[in-house]
Amino acid sequence: MISIEGLTVEFGGNPLFDDITYIINRKDRIALVGKNGAGKSTMLKIIAGLQLPTQGKVNAPKDITIGYLPQQMTHDDTKTVREEAETAFNHIFKVEEKVNRLTAELGERTDYESQEYHDLIDALTNANEELSMIGANNFQGEIEKTLMGLGFKREDFDRPTKEFSGGWRMRIELAKLLLQRPDVLLLDEPTNHLDIESIQWLENFLSTRANAVVLVSHDRAFIDNVTMRTIEISLGRIYDYKVNYSKYVTLRDERLEQQKRAYENQQKQIAETEDFIERFRYKATKSVQVQSRIKQLEKIDRVEVDEVDNSRLNLKFPPAPRSGDYPVITEAVGKNYGEHTVFKNVDITIKRGDKVAFVGKNGEGKSTLVKCIMSEIPYSGNLKLGHNVKIGYFAQNQAQLLDGEITVFDTIDNVAVGDIRTKIRDILGAFMFGGEASDKKVKVLSGGERSRLAMIKLLLEPVNLLILDEPTNHLDMKTKDILKQAIKDFDGTVIVVSHDREFLDGLVTKVYEFSNQKVTEHLGGVYEFLEKKKIASLKEIEMKAAFVKTEKQDISESKLSYEARREIQRDIRKVEKQIEETEKKISDTEVKISDLEVKLSTPEGASNVALYEDHKKLNTLLSELSDKWMELNMQLEELKEKFN
Repeated sequence: MISIEGLTVEFGGNPLFDDITYIINRKDRIALVGKNGAGKSTMLKIIAGLQLPTQGKVNAPKDITIGYLPQQMTHDDTKTVREEAETAFNHIFKVEEKVNRLTAELGERTDYESQEYHDLIDALTNANEELSMIGANNFQGEIEKTLMGLGFKREDFDRPTKEFSGGWRMRIELAKLLLQRPDVLLLDEPTNHLDIESIQWLENFLSTRANAVVLVSHDRAFIDNVTMRTIEISLGRIYDYKVNYSKYVTLRDERLEQQKRAYENQQKQIAETEDFIERFRYKATKSVQVQSRIKQLEKIDRVEVDEVDNSRLNLKFPPAPRSGDYPVITEAVGKNYGEHTVFKNVDITIKRGDKVAFVGKNGEGKSTLVKCIMSEIPYSGNLKLGHNVKIGYFAQNQAQLLDGEITVFDTIDNVAVGDIRTKIRDILGAFMFGGEASDKKVKVLSGGERSRLAMIKLLLEPVNLLILDEPTNHLDMKTKDILKQAIKDFDGTVIVVSHDREFLDGLVTKVYEFSNQKVTEHLGGVYEFLEKKKIASLKEIEMKAAFVKTEKQDISESKLSYEARREIQRDIRKVEKQIEETEKKISDTEVKISDLEVKLSTPEGASNVALYEDHKKLNTLLSELSDKWMELNMQLEELKEKFN
């Protein structure tokens, strides 16, 4: 579908990419991985057409649509949430305008027998058919489903976008992209501003409804659940693995081990050759052999070992001063903003040494309760901190409290004590402040860099209650692992507000869920909590369904007659057969598309316009078959529900 050929990008004479070639196929789910600075975001911008390479090109059919979500963007603050989401359907509005214009023109004309009049009728018929085909009747429903899936409430739809934070406005941009259903979605850290439930919804959407997806993310669970192909960028080259992230890690380690062995063998061969040359350089009888060895050295294609730092930085918090047995106890704590209740009657008890997570949708009060614990805002009820509790607090705004006039190194050097001072450079490197970056002044750092620096500073302060509000948003996977291990080894108490399931897994033993103005305690880890939530949701749906059914009719009325049940059975068999036939057609079409993409991957095929046309037609057919398959399955579920 999209072929990247001979891509080379240089900055100041230094190559970021060196002659990279690969293909993005229809329905690909690709994770783009590599260490910070490897060029992942640059690659997305080049595919999106926002940046030109030094050499090489990106080939794509003219009618292909690409949707790109960057990490940072400017927002339009003049519309409501719904109006902004509706811009994804501007093509529908244009066709509706055309229908209205043609209808008005027909109403004004009286030359009913003329060719022009009949041409107008044909144009109006075609426009109405186009409206029907592009889903003009149900796009508002799609907007509502998508916005609610990403965490918005119905009452938010008509609020101006300027009332929302940058993170929520990023969700609006993501909703617009998803609603456009582009042929290729390019997503740069899409989960940074999403809660756990919204991430799970996005996972499901990308896995079942999106076309091709290329994403950059440091959320291990998210990319594992969405992607089936992993492209690693390393030392200007790419390594393409047809597996998800977890399997890629295993295969990458095997590749690096092979690479290391090849490098060591080559170095041994080079050393032996150089030793031979040095020993016999001035012996006339060996001159031919010496010259031969020199030429051998010149021809050797040197093996490079990818720059992967396998050393584990054992970062540890200072020993926690002993606190009382119960660092945090709340009794009937509540918080209101005017008439709006955030939460009420919150009763929680956190014991010394507990590691707990605050989870729930954004806006349900997680950060608000943290601010209550920090005594930053007033609240109702009783909240007690235990004896000798010393709090270490990390939130996004902590970054703004750093002294902008001193360097990154001095910021940490000023709080480090004891042996840790000898490891400052290592710690800074682990948090992506290696080399010259440690000598930058804080005031020139980006928001993400400041957040990481604030996190390092917190790591070195002697506290016994750590409160971390979204600590992983600006950390790569390796740095998250370092932080997670440090928190696991910490002998104090920890409260983590996070949407990162992989980070919380194995770290916390209790989850507090914030929902519907309540805070509910769940014992166990985050995945146990999520499993319980699925069961609870299903039970809730079943209870609601049973209530509605009882409201509408008595149990006696709901019993179907024998004949009616036989009729439904016949309908079920009929629909099941249609599903089987549709699945066969889908399979055949996918094989044809796959064969065609093999041809398109060749230089001859990439320049063949007819092949792209065939590819487009087959994709359209596949989309229609997939929609039909979904409709048939929904029909089957309804029939089975009636039968049962």
